[in-house]
Amino acid sequence: MDETGIGWLAAIIIGGLAGWIASSIMKTNTGIFLNIVLGIVGAAIASFLFGILGISFGGWFGYLIAGLVGACILIAIVRAVRR
Repeated sequence: MDETGIGWLAAIIIGGLAGWIASSIMKTNTGIFLNIVLGIVGAAIASFLFGILGISFGGWFGYLIAGLVGACILIAIVRAVRR
């Protein structure tokens, strides 16, 4: 995640956007704070998983894609644990 070269403010904005898109795709009703957390943590998780597979993203768009995929993974995990 630190290789992308984006700052903390950009990470929060992109993370919020990624979390919001993921919550729309997964049809959850989360607030803006949780959307930001989902996007940022999701980006870290997805970057790790993509790194294992040898896939790397860079810049704003890459962080957005990683955040979106990771946030969807997190939402799916939370849903599985709740059941």
